[in-house]
Amino acid sequence: MKVLSTVSLFIAVLLLGGCKKGGSSGSTDVAPTNLTLEATVSTDNSGNVALTATATNAVTYDFDFGNGVFQTVPSGKLTYKYPATGSYIVSVTAKSAGGKTVSKSITINVTVALTLVWSEDFDTAGAPDASKWGYDLGTGSGGWGNNEQQYYTNRTENVNISNGTLKITARKESFSGSAYTSTRMLTKDKFSVKYGKIEASIKIPAGGGTWPAFWMLGNNIASAGWPACGEIDIMEHVGNSLNKIYGTVHHPGHSGGNADGGTVMNPTATTAFHKYTVEWTATTIRFLVDDVSFYSFGNQASLPFNQNFFIILNVAMGGNFGGAIDPAFTSATMEVDYVRVYQ
Repeated sequence: MKVLSTVSLFIAVLLLGGCKKGGSSGSTDVAPTNLTLEATVSTDNSGNVALTATATNAVTYDFDFGNGVFQTVPSGKLTYKYPATGSYIVSVTAKSAGGKTVSKSITINVTVALTLVWSEDFDTAGAPDASKWGYDLGTGSGGWGNNEQQYYTNRTENVNISNGTLKITARKESFSGSAYTSTRMLTKDKFSVKYGKIEASIKIPAGGGTWPAFWMLGNNIASAGWPACGEIDIMEHVGNSLNKIYGTVHHPGHSGGNADGGTVMNPTATTAFHKYTVEWTATTIRFLVDDVSFYSFGNQASLPFNQNFFIILNVAMGGNFGGAIDPAFTSATMEVDYVRVYQ
């Protein structure tokens, strides 16, 4: 009986050991629980936000700052500096050692004090500053691609600074085979910017067929072509649609007549100076007149609006967008008080 009891005990131990071994072969990973996310927004307008995430069973935290930027932090604590004022949805995903996750999101409002990084106040009479501005000259291929009627020059008859404003004048005159002249000036190869607040104070010319614009093109236009380079039209106006201001972005699949944009009426656009602005970030391109927003476009990493762009000022005549030119037209001038770029 003693031998039988010993054998039975040995078998029982083996069976228990086998059951234990079988149970330990399963997963012991436990998903994180009790996830919290706290944000402390700096009150000095620096854009700094201190973020703290905690969770039981978490070994790492993936942060999405709500502006296309991501960061993984094992501790769950970090300070991120937002580049622009805005409302952001911050998300964090807590991960266990085995990869199980739990997520949480909060909304924060951030104010960032902008710094003036480039400006042109047009205070010196004469020709525009050659260190800041160059010119597109001639008619361009196919009338600059829009069947426009002007010949662009850098003559004083078409562009000059006087009494504290830049004046771009479109004129009806026979010149090198064209019936009109004007100016298209740009900061290409002299200044460009990625993101920021770009604005100008402008009094728009009147007249059927006039097409003034304050706009930007991607630096890679020579290699990528248009619209792959991207285009941001901060302000366009068509004399045949008096006082209607256009704010538009052009990009692959959405260009020309299929572009993304909005409009707003400005009753004194051709009789008074107004501020035309774009606020451009990795997530949003917002258009404003006199600090009032009228159109907002959602930027994404896949779009061409995440590179440096240069600035353009011009007055075109006619073309696909400018339309029919008034036979009585003789000349019209766009005045620009300043152009400023903040970041």
